Amino acid sequence: MNLFSRLTAALISVAGGRLSAAAPSGGLEGAMMHRRLIAWRATQENINGLLASGGDVLRARARQIVRSNPYASNAADSFVANAVGTGIKPSSLVADQALKDIIQQKWLAWTDEADADGLTDFYGLQAMAARAMFEAGECFIRFRPRRPSDGLTVPLQLQLLEAEMLPLNKTETTSYGNTIRCGIEFDGIGRRVAYHFFRKHPGDSTEQGNTGEIVRVPASEILHLYRPMRPGQIRGMPWIAPALVKLFLLDQYDDAELDRKKVAALFAGFITKAAPEDNVVGESAADSSGAAIAGLSPGTMQVLFPGEDIKFSSPADVGGSYEMFQYRTLLSIAAALGVPYTNVTGDLKAANYSSIRAGTVEFRRRLQQFQFATLVFQMCRPIWLRWEQTAALSGALSLPGFATDPSRYTPVKWITPKWEWVDPLKDRQAEKIAQEMGWKAPSDIIEEEGNDVDETYRRIAADQKRIQTLGITLGPTAAPAQPAPKEAANANQPDDQRVAAAETDPDAITTENPAP
Repeated sequence: MNLFSRLTAALISVAGGRLSAAAPSGGLEGAMMHRRLIAWRATQENINGLLASGGDVLRARARQIVRSNPYASNAADSFVANAVGTGIKPSSLVADQALKDIIQQKWLAWTDEADADGLTDFYGLQAMAARAMFEAGECFIRFRPRRPSDGLTVPLQLQLLEAEMLPLNKTETTSYGNTIRCGIEFDGIGRRVAYHFFRKHPGDSTEQGNTGEIVRVPASEILHLYRPMRPGQIRGMPWIAPALVKLFLLDQYDDAELDRKKVAALFAGFITKAAPEDNVVGESAADSSGAAIAGLSPGTMQVLFPGEDIKFSSPADVGGSYEMFQYRTLLSIAAALGVPYTNVTGDLKAANYSSIRAGTVEFRRRLQQFQFATLVFQMCRPIWLRWEQTAALSGALSLPGFATDPSRYTPVKWITPKWEWVDPLKDRQAEKIAQEMGWKAPSDIIEEEGNDVDETYRRIAADQKRIQTLGITLGPTAAPAQPAPKEAANANQPDDQRVAAAETDPDAITTENPAP
């Protein structure tokens, strides 16, 4: 076997085993082991194994880059603002309108009390959870039941737990036969039965007595929020992961270019003397290191002796390719993040209506998928069910028969926040046409505004009644006087005068039987 053959055999070794070097010449190109692909080594390891071995480092780097990199930070803010906005809000589908009003009022009052830490409301928790999934890949919510004496509208609160609280390296078999994988306990048929959390955040040095103690919490008390990308995935991967390396390297390159521009701005001159004791431009005496500093005065014409010279520094500039290189790299980063370039950078100089619209539509299509398949399904839906159960059991809501048939009260529709468009006038006109043609219901338009239909109609009715009671007149106070029809104005004129009028205004003459 020659040297090339031995190198080939060594390079095609992979983590999951060995690939055959004798791939057929007419096979799949991506699976071939040609010379140009010989260094491409891939693994067949499952995503859970990859996260178990490298997830902690990946998450730490993702958090660091979002903290320090302006593009990553802006992308995270843009993602959260568009995905959650002011909140994804429920609209109960209970048939009894009076009962629905009571449920909605109780929910609205409870949203201000939902956060166990008292830092924000329920919709603020949605934003924090969405940001955690973008930055760290996952987030946990723990139900915290409270006593009736605590004075809450409904005795229930929510506590957000960071991904670091659930150790990725905790994988073992329990004494009672269950399996713990990456901190999650599964029973014999694969159901999640518990989560094994650190009692205190392992990275919080301000927590006194932080010993790394782990506690077991039943799965019924935990919501695990993450975007599953592969079947069987049990932990989340940061949304920012595909762009992580490029963001880090671009940040380093940008810092280097900034330092180079700083050095280029430092104008310096270097004096060559015929003799060390000569004073060429009035420089000071040399210090202990032998350096003598001289200053420049405006308009100075300095005569030098033979053999003396002054040279000025001319450091290299950034060059004309800098901006194009930045642009292309940031385009790649925006594509990896799934966030439009303009949202990542704030650069609108090359944007126009069509490009902004196309990018926004695609971005919002992805966000709708995230909103309903992840955030609503994993967070909003189970919290609504738990909230109604707690409200019924505590007496905060009177829901007859809830224990035997909760399905009468649990149906709900989640309304996402309104998205502003680039040209709202055209969109309003399109909605008006769709409604008039019977292609779209008025309730759909109202819900797209982020509002509850019944509440909106009640407010409209209340406003109309208030306007009538107060005698307020909206719009023009009187219709403008309409000119008399030309037919009526000319009806009593003689025929010759009517014909004369028609010579200057063809529309001024009318006949009962006009000529064909």
